[in-house]
Amino acid sequence: MTEETEKLPFTQHLEELRGTLLRSLIGLIIGVVAAAYFVNPILDFLTRPIGGLQNLHAIEITETMAVYMRVALLGGFILALPWIVLQILLFVGKGLKDKERKNIYLALPFISIMFLAGTAFAYYVMLPTSLDFFKNILAVTTSIRIKSYISFVTNLLFWIGVSFLIPLLFFILARIGLVNAKMLLNGWRIAIVAIAVMAAVITPTGDPINMLIFMLPLFVLYLLSILLSALARKLSKTEVEKEI
Repeated sequence: MTEETEKLPFTQHLEELRGTLLRSLIGLIIGVVAAAYFVNPILDFLTRPIGGLQNLHAIEITETMAVYMRVALLGGFILALPWIVLQILLFVGKGLKDKERKNIYLALPFISIMFLAGTAFAYYVMLPTSLDFFKNILAVTTSIRIKSYISFVTNLLFWIGVSFLIPLLFFILARIGLVNAKMLLNGWRIAIVAIAVMAAVITPTGDPINMLIFMLPLFVLYLLSILLSALARKLSKTEVEKEI
């Protein structure tokens, strides 16, 4: 930590945290309001794998409103994600050196890219597989509620998008010296167990095929985390050598 950060009283740290949370919330609200104007096109996109909105049904009178708000919230979160992450990094960065802070901020654009890559993987790979499994598990006609379908899809997109941020998280932790590539490499057994548990919790079906579809990219992301941690270590050494 910097000397300036160490001298700050605890109450001021809490005040800065409150400001960070407030700015993040304001950004989220703005994102939700903006996304609310595009809910219908978003719904058309989300329901393509099921054949469109005409193949979904609403039972409760408030069901469509709940779906509308859920889609607006997810869209708003995606729009506000860079802003929210920036606020968090600005708060955490106050306890870091200038070079550490600068390198961490450089990772900001990649956070949105990796999150969107995760949602794309969920939409184009996992979602069709999951829908086929559910619809064909029994030889019956399935009448799908719009609330159930949108809840299913948004949960899948959100959590898999978040999981794709793992490499960047480890890169940031490695840059500030909390982890290193050797530590991650030695912990591969624990990582496999954690990945299996995560896949079982997040995947919408309990079948091994869906779990495997999710575990494979997660394991690749873990390997990428090791490489990025090694890169972070190398960058740190290079900076130290330049200072000497």
